[in-house]
Amino acid sequence: MAVLRGRPTDVSDPPPTIALPVPGSLLVALPTLEEPTFHWTVVLMLAFGKEDGALGVVLNRPNEVPVEALLPGWEVLAAVPDSVFVGGPVSRESVICLATMRTPASFGSGDVEEVPGCARIPGGAGRLATVDLNRRPEEVSGAVERVRLFSGYAGWSAGQLEGELSSGSWLVVPAEDDDAFTGDPDGLWTRVLRRQGGHVSLYAKAPPKLSLN
Repeated sequence: MAVLRGRPTDVSDPPPTIALPVPGSLLVALPTLEEPTFHWTVVLMLAFGKEDGALGVVLNRPNEVPVEALLPGWEVLAAVPDSVFVGGPVSRESVICLATMRTPASFGSGDVEEVPGCARIPGGAGRLATVDLNRRPEEVSGAVERVRLFSGYAGWSAGQLEGELSSGSWLVVPAEDDDAFTGDPDGLWTRVLRRQGGHVSLYAKAPPKLSLN
């Protein structure tokens, strides 16, 4: 997590130090990032590399398309709210499926990698995974507790995200198990910042548009 030294005089001040994300961590848009695509977003990181760039999905942008309308059958596993989320501006025609796996004892060895069609994501006590949507829901329902579908993703080319972090656009923080499946996505940004405590939690009090304050 980024460390703030001293007391910020205004929530628009970017943190002076940065941390790089890892798969399974969160990127939280700071109030200074007013660009509409990512304003007040929380992104779950799925991949990060200095040479390959970064990829993640926005966790707090549900749309009004029900899961059943896009991928019939998967609605039985969908977390509430039962809608497809806007994962980001890249490849909106593609769909990424995140899942919480059941407790290890309920599906054999507990190694998510051994469940056909599921690939573990670091973090979340080993229970967070992506699911291959070429599989049928019934093929994974014994191992999967719930899923969330994302249309598109957030992507950065090599070095791009590091530049945005240095400019104070994002904060890197740990994820909690339920962040990707929250039933209140509209409140996720505020909750994630508040739980960091200290000076970081002050960002949660920022007005929707700093430029209008």
